[in-house]
Amino acid sequence: MKFLDLCKVYIRSGGGGGGCVSFRREKFVEFGGPDGGDGGKGGSVWAEAVDGLNTLIDFRYQQHFFATNGQHGMGRQMTGADGKDIVLRVPVGTEIIDEDEETVIADLTKVGERVCLAKGGSGGWGNLHFKTSTNRAPARANPGQEGIERTIWLRLKLIADAGLLGLPNAGKSTFLAAVSNARPKIADYPFTTLYPNLGVVGVDGKEFVMADIPGLIEGASEGRGLGDLFLGHVERCSVLLHLVDGTSSTITKDYRTILTELEAYSPDLADKPRITALNKIDALDAKTLAGRKRSLEKAVGGPVYLMSGVSKEGLTDVLRALYAEISANRVADAAGDVETWHP
Repeated sequence: MKFLDLCKVYIRSGGGGGGCVSFRREKFVEFGGPDGGDGGKGGSVWAEAVDGLNTLIDFRYQQHFFATNGQHGMGRQMTGADGKDIVLRVPVGTEIIDEDEETVIADLTKVGERVCLAKGGSGGWGNLHFKTSTNRAPARANPGQEGIERTIWLRLKLIADAGLLGLPNAGKSTFLAAVSNARPKIADYPFTTLYPNLGVVGVDGKEFVMADIPGLIEGASEGRGLGDLFLGHVERCSVLLHLVDGTSSTITKDYRTILTELEAYSPDLADKPRITALNKIDALDAKTLAGRKRSLEKAVGGPVYLMSGVSKEGLTDVLRALYAEISANRVADAAGDVETWHP
């Protein structure tokens, strides 16, 4: 399955049907009066978050979504049929953005959430509506309201509890494969991971979702490498796991490179809870490991976990630290959702 997280879509709601000018014609009825019906409503365009999707690839092959128009009114006071709505089924976590690529129309974060993107036009009134005490035979009717045409952007931000950060070849995909059933591509060259991967991680009988994104390099905010296009997929995470390659001779510089790119992308993302781990410790001797750990702890200003995705050393401690941050965030969110009682 191909991954796509940004696409442009053209939508148009249906126009309302026109009202009808009609008069009752019946044997032995000399003055039948008006009996023109109203036009039907036009169909609307909706977006709905559904389960089972994690890509916008379907919108690469169909970008135009047009709802049907309402039918015109008819004689004998018959109202025209309403146009059919059209529904864009998108993955959970999809942001709907206006054509200016800045205004957020809606953010669908739960299964079943719906938003109306373009409302169908109202049907016009038939001449029956214009009958008065002084005008018993009106010969006019209203046209239907035109539909709305607009261009929107769909941007997918995957919903995960924890996100993986690091330079290319820091061992992010190896770590995800070691702690979950996800099977990302793993190889000994930069940018093996070209699109985000999700995995369900378990520790002490608890489960949470982890996202692995392509590696960042110096200058990613300016477009180098794969850029920072995929950082949006870790914006919703409760905690970030920053993996530093222990075999690198410049671990403190590697650490600061990621922080610089995070701050350039979004200060809010840089302020998220972050756990730092020194990876690939199985390839280091004890003396080198101790020295690099001290250097990294000095740069971080806090504790640094030691782990290896290959030998699986220290993985449990890292997962427990991640879950502790996730649990604290869930408690805070639940407390914020409780409404205060008002008399």
